Amino acid sequence: MRNQNFRQMLEAQWSRGNFVSVGLDSEFSKIPESIRRNAKSKGNVESTLIAFNRAIVEATQDLVCAYKPNIAFYEAHGDEGIRALHRTILDIHLRAPDVPVILDAKRADIGNTNAGYVNAAFDFLQADAITVHPYLGAEALQPFLARADKGIIVLCRTSNRGAGEFQDLLVNSEPLYRFIARHVASKWNKNSNCALVVGATVPEELREVRKLVDDMPILIPGIGAQGGDLEKTVSAGKDSRSQGIIINSSRNIIFAAKGANFAEAARRETEKLRNAINQYR
Repeated sequence: MRNQNFRQMLEAQWSRGNFVSVGLDSEFSKIPESIRRNAKSKGNVESTLIAFNRAIVEATQDLVCAYKPNIAFYEAHGDEGIRALHRTILDIHLRAPDVPVILDAKRADIGNTNAGYVNAAFDFLQADAITVHPYLGAEALQPFLARADKGIIVLCRTSNRGAGEFQDLLVNSEPLYRFIARHVASKWNKNSNCALVVGATVPEELREVRKLVDDMPILIPGIGAQGGDLEKTVSAGKDSRSQGIIINSSRNIIFAAKGANFAEAARRETEKLRNAINQYR
């Protein structure tokens, strides 16, 4: 059992000036050859993923507010990948016990199916938060929302180029993403465990969402490889306390170097991003 819930863990990290989420999107083909050689057996996917993630966590644990593994990079390897994800989350709990783990799984289905997703994410994998789709509504998402100790991070305005196809459609004379933001903040957040996903690639939309949700946490992907502007992102996303932001970077951090110094490079890039966020706050 964790000593604090997801929101409490975030607040503690924010108080230390930590606003970086490291995305553990550990694409196997990009992992440096040095870590593959040092894994238990060369070519072993499970041990390589575990060793790579462990090195990243050990190098960055004092600089971050969260780790965010995207489940796709683990599911792609079947049993080995799921075991590696499970072990990685347990490693984070052991090596960085005050840092929450966000499982980027974007789950949503009817209620009894969601109960299975909840058990998998929170009870088996032991993640502290999960990303979900809002499309099926609160009734279906109740198994998630009822977990007051966990973070339920709802997709709102995503960072991909085609996001506006549905998210910008008007609902009651306002874009759907704004409707979602307001609805989640006013209707779904009874346990104070909700957050939103808004991309760094749309800073004006991020500013609009922040005005609607007060001090609710916002997970912000899109910095780095996707081209989000950090200064605009921090200005638009910070809450009334100059906090409230979880700024995620994946490839720019974990694959900052291709050689044996990858962990040191990851720390350097994390520290650089952390310092820049605090400068702009």
